[in-house]
Amino acid sequence: MKYKLSMLLLVLTLALASVSPAYAGRGNETPGVIYVTSQGLYYETFATADPLPMRGRFQKLEVVNGQPQTEFGPGDPGYLGGRWWMDNNGNDVMDAGDHFFLCPLLGPGRTSP
Repeated sequence: MKYKLSMLLLVLTLALASVSPAYAGRGNETPGVIYVTSQGLYYETFATADPLPMRGRFQKLEVVNGQPQTEFGPGDPGYLGGRWWMDNNGNDVMDAGDHFFLCPLLGPGRTSP
């Protein structure tokens, strides 16, 4: 019974977070920008959970010339809703030396940062 209640609370929390990401944390945080290479678009974002435990699926986020970028964005197969990992130790493998966090992309995307 406790497991079912815990799962229900988790699902409700995730549902509420996914419905209102544009308002969460907007009062005190400056949004960042992530470039989606497959779309050629920039999306605003902000950190909602940092760090996350290394469990589940994560999408790689890289910084190129000071600009965070990733291959997939909203609407693309492969976009994981803003669950990112950064390869802090440079071995190109998700492991304990890396950074895992949640940072949803807010649409619509735009063509300039």
